[in-house]
Amino acid sequence: MANYAVKVESGRAGEDGKPSVGPVYRNSLARNGFPPLDPDMTTSWDVFRVAAEKYPNNRMLGWREIKNGKAGPYLWKTYKEVYEEVLQVGSALCHLGAKPGSRIGIYGANCPQWIAAMEACNGYSLICVPLYDTLGSGAIDYIIKHAEIDFVFVQDKKMKEILSSTCKSSRLIKSIVSFSSTMGEQNDAAADIGIKLYSWNETLRMGEEYPSEPLPPQPHNICTIMYTSGTSGDPKGVVLTHESHATYVKGADLFLNQFEDKMTTDDVYLSFLPLAHILDRMLEEYFFHNGASVGYYQGDIHALRDDLMELKPTLFAGVPRVFERVHEGVLKAISELRPLRRMIFNALYKHKLRWMRLGYSHKTASPFADMLAFRKVKARLGGRVRLIISGGAPLNPEIEEFLRVTSCAYLTQGYGLTETCGLSTVGFPDDMSLVGTVGVASTFSEVRLEEAPELDYDPLGTPSRGEICVRGKTLFSEYYKNPELTKEVMVDGWFHTGDIGEMRPDGVLKIIDRKKNIFKLSQGEYVAVEYLEKIYKISPIVEDIWVYGDSFRSMLVAVVTPHEDSAKRWAEQNGHKGSLCDLCKLEVLNKFILQELKTVAETNKLRGFEYIKGIVVDPLPFDIERDLVTPTMKKKRAQMLKFYKSEIDKLYHNILAEGRA
Repeated sequence: MANYAVKVESGRAGEDGKPSVGPVYRNSLARNGFPPLDPDMTTSWDVFRVAAEKYPNNRMLGWREIKNGKAGPYLWKTYKEVYEEVLQVGSALCHLGAKPGSRIGIYGANCPQWIAAMEACNGYSLICVPLYDTLGSGAIDYIIKHAEIDFVFVQDKKMKEILSSTCKSSRLIKSIVSFSSTMGEQNDAAADIGIKLYSWNETLRMGEEYPSEPLPPQPHNICTIMYTSGTSGDPKGVVLTHESHATYVKGADLFLNQFEDKMTTDDVYLSFLPLAHILDRMLEEYFFHNGASVGYYQGDIHALRDDLMELKPTLFAGVPRVFERVHEGVLKAISELRPLRRMIFNALYKHKLRWMRLGYSHKTASPFADMLAFRKVKARLGGRVRLIISGGAPLNPEIEEFLRVTSCAYLTQGYGLTETCGLSTVGFPDDMSLVGTVGVASTFSEVRLEEAPELDYDPLGTPSRGEICVRGKTLFSEYYKNPELTKEVMVDGWFHTGDIGEMRPDGVLKIIDRKKNIFKLSQGEYVAVEYLEKIYKISPIVEDIWVYGDSFRSMLVAVVTPHEDSAKRWAEQNGHKGSLCDLCKLEVLNKFILQELKTVAETNKLRGFEYIKGIVVDPLPFDIERDLVTPTMKKKRAQMLKFYKSEIDKLYHNILAEGRA
């Protein structure tokens, strides 16, 4: 077994009210301490500035123009062209009154303008604040006010939301810059609330007319305030420094340089995960550092296949839901093959998997199988992909194994949060013993487990289990304007993630649970179930509800205990008779309750992934007798899953069969 991690501290039993902790692990690259940063790369601005000097004529940013509803070929800007544009944007912001430390919002889909605005923030010591509307209804309004944003760059499609009467905080903004041109009605709407609106070209001309030299940041300066989901209510502002960003890029460089296939300036990344999320931002910065190219999707996730075929990326990163769709598509294609060809595909799969489990790389395990069968799977990702990265939530081990065998590419997944500035653990490609895990501590991170006695997890037991804690050089500084929450999660330099892990003796980590009742769906979105249950219980038909989802699925389901009087009233109005037990067997009642839940979700402006897609109706209340609740009536969620598992599995199967996912 390869030694990917080193143990640098032993575990210790809890005492004086402190919990037990497991051993501390580091990446083998940091066995004698974290590597030093390069002197000329200590900030996020350095990452870009040095690349622009080193690779001025390399293609940097690509996009597709839409004409007559059809996307054209990729157009490109070089590093030199982008650098010049960044200076113009930064100079324009200075002319408009931005000072070091001013907060600059960016609101829109990934595109070259997003990066130009971001790098202008970096170069002029301004603080980039991404705005992202899937954080919930009112999130944009909240972030503008909470972060005290002075200027906002906005995609034309999002302009209406910024200027709408419901976004009251927009009146605090000094100026808005459009990613493209501006329309008369937008100018009028902005003028009505005292905001000056500029087109992209006007901003570039302003920067040319009033040039300012960059004002480079210091490593300890704030680079970005990135907002992420809270347990309920308002988003949290995660403060990340320039040093955190530069350190992460250096760590990724050291990690990937270990492998036979090196990163080159010819590599191409397809950017479609939101730049407002940490994973995509850090991948792009890593590509910029290496003088490679980033091409943006056209903004429509349904047209992603077309972008893949046109761009032909060499690196493809996604959340598990993306890879679930790839897997489903391949399985569908296999099912449509003639029986003999299907049998050949399955035989080649088993053959290659066997050799990979014996330690052969994906390239050497079976070139014959790759040529005969698996090149068609590779073609679905554009035909040139060399590395696949899955992040945001754990990838189903079955899908991970399938892609490792059939994609003809290296595949790795890791674990991280916005607070860790990207991946804090990372897997090694081509090692099949890591399937189902999230790998080992990343280059500049230390990882250990801490006792979670309320859940019966012991880091000193066998297996070692507990809350995942991270320490290192890429951690966030604080939650913006929230010292209480910062103090709650940062204890003695360790960030407490709230996730429960299982640690192997060799330092390999597996995610197994969530300390609090928050989890991610397979598309990477956080779900706070207690908050949702409180919302859904508003419905008169609902006596109690248990909402369920997990990181291997993209949708929520629920078990509902109906309110007896409301259920009988519904039955009387709809010509049904019988006991509550009889009524709960009716498909029409199931559909009625599901519709009521949808109405509650719409009324309370829940996000799409928070909608319940299917329900089990149970006439009995959640009770102590069935071990479903504690004596204080708190739901025992692990026990509920055991109790309802067969019905939940059947429910998911039916939803997928009916195409409701």
